[in-house]
Amino acid sequence: MGYFYQIKLFYIFIIIKFDKMLKNLLNLIYPRLCVGCNTLLLTNETTICSKCLHHLPYTYHWKNHKNDTTKKFEGLLPIEFGISFLYFQKEGIVQEAIHKLKYKGKQEVGTILGDLMSAEIKEFIINQKVDAIIPVPLHPKRLKERGYNQVESFGKAISKNLNITYNDSLLIRNVYTKTQTQKNKDSRQYNKENIFECKFQESDYNKHYLLIDDIITTGATLEKCGKAILKIPNSKVSILTIGYTQS
Repeated sequence: MGYFYQIKLFYIFIIIKFDKMLKNLLNLIYPRLCVGCNTLLLTNETTICSKCLHHLPYTYHWKNHKNDTTKKFEGLLPIEFGISFLYFQKEGIVQEAIHKLKYKGKQEVGTILGDLMSAEIKEFIINQKVDAIIPVPLHPKRLKERGYNQVESFGKAISKNLNITYNDSLLIRNVYTKTQTQKNKDSRQYNKENIFECKFQESDYNKHYLLIDDIITTGATLEKCGKAILKIPNSKVSILTIGYTQS
């Protein structure tokens, strides 16, 4: 009995050593890099290094109702509240992280930022009595090209942490635009009133919807989405984004 027990321990030891060697080899071939500063992550770090986490440029919009995001929609869209989590600065941590989330398939960026934001805004959101989280939708063609909506992991993390329904089928996008540059060149196409549409039914009436996106710059996209949502009878809308672009 003791002999077989020793053999078992030996094999467990070999497996652990092999697993560690394999992980070290994979780290050499595919190094785990911070999405904010591209430095090597330590063993206990995930996605974003401790230094970048410590230097995240929080807006603290949830502590001030008259914040930059809320002011962006004054006279344009009646919102209950507006919050951006982080300031988006050129060549900064947030730009790097969101670029990897949006174009490099790093959906875990959305998850970790969603977890961080949930911890910060939990009490505020509970008091606001939000019924559902609605992501700014991609056109089906864009969704097929990219493979995912960049705000999905962010929204689902908040949904899970705060126990709020995540609904990505209520709001749809009718118009496809190739790029942000193309959008600016063909403003007539983008300015169509029906670019976004809500497919709602009676069960969607009388609810407070939290519209989410990655970055707010001019606010035009969120404004159009918000107006589409407000066509639902007795609905309310609020806005939540990962980043707010500083001029």
